Amino acid sequence: MALVVICGQPCSGKSKSAACLAEALQETDPKPSVRIINESSFHLDRNQSYADMIAEKNLRGVLRSEVDRSLSRDDIIIVDSLNSIKGYRYELWCLARAAGIRYCVVHCDVDEAYCRKWNEERREKLESAYDDKIIEDLLRRFERPDSRNRWDSPLFELWPSRDGIEKSSAAIVDAIMYLTKKVDSKTRDIKVLQPTLATQNARITEASSLYEMDRATQEVTNMIVEAQSQAMGGPLSGVSLGPGLPTIDISRPVGLPELRRLRRTFIKLTGQSSLSGPPPPSDADSAKRMFVDYLNRELGTG
Repeated sequence: MALVVICGQPCSGKSKSAACLAEALQETDPKPSVRIINESSFHLDRNQSYADMIAEKNLRGVLRSEVDRSLSRDDIIIVDSLNSIKGYRYELWCLARAAGIRYCVVHCDVDEAYCRKWNEERREKLESAYDDKIIEDLLRRFERPDSRNRWDSPLFELWPSRDGIEKSSAAIVDAIMYLTKKVDSKTRDIKVLQPTLATQNARITEASSLYEMDRATQEVTNMIVEAQSQAMGGPLSGVSLGPGLPTIDISRPVGLPELRRLRRTFIKLTGQSSLSGPPPPSDADSAKRMFVDYLNRELGTG
């Protein structure tokens, strides 16, 4: 039904805004299904999640994947995170467009001094707080939303340090009206995003890539298990996958649980890296080459 992106600097009142919005939506009739997706949904530590660019990129990948899985025409999904990079907000907007649902951004606009103050108050209460170095870095890199950008529109703005955050806050009331208003052919103030041929083809391509990745990595895993079984515990000089494909170099027994763990990790990492880079390979041989390279590195023999 809709995707709501909560946007703001660290310690600016985003989680309270998300909670107020969700609670207010539950009081409307008919009552919609509302879900909040945030770091705590995955029990992630904020300092570890923003410790460096790689950790931050992985966090965005996890949240984006969960949003993609959760979007439907029946639910309202609220993304409660920094969402501070405009390119990432564009990615979320693309997900909403591909799903054919409504989209909006709720911005918590707070002076940096209040962010630092509220973060320190959390630390004094022994609550989850940012390290000083991390919060300064996040404050510096924050990219404010701009309603002139389609991925930042419509934009509903809150000023928590000035007005507080309540279910009756003007921005929350306006957002609820936008999210719940019935749409017909005469409606002009509500925009339901429509999937384009490009986004539909992208989803088909992504699904095909994931299928090939899953099938190819399973075939490699099965071949390793079979080769070790035929060796009857003896040493292996390598496992050949066939002409044109690299050899898997294994100098020690590798159990099925370890192979399954490596396979799951490889698929996860490949999916996350495709968020800002090329998509996963769409053919089996390319997927096998990538997986073998990964195994040889992880097993320490490549």
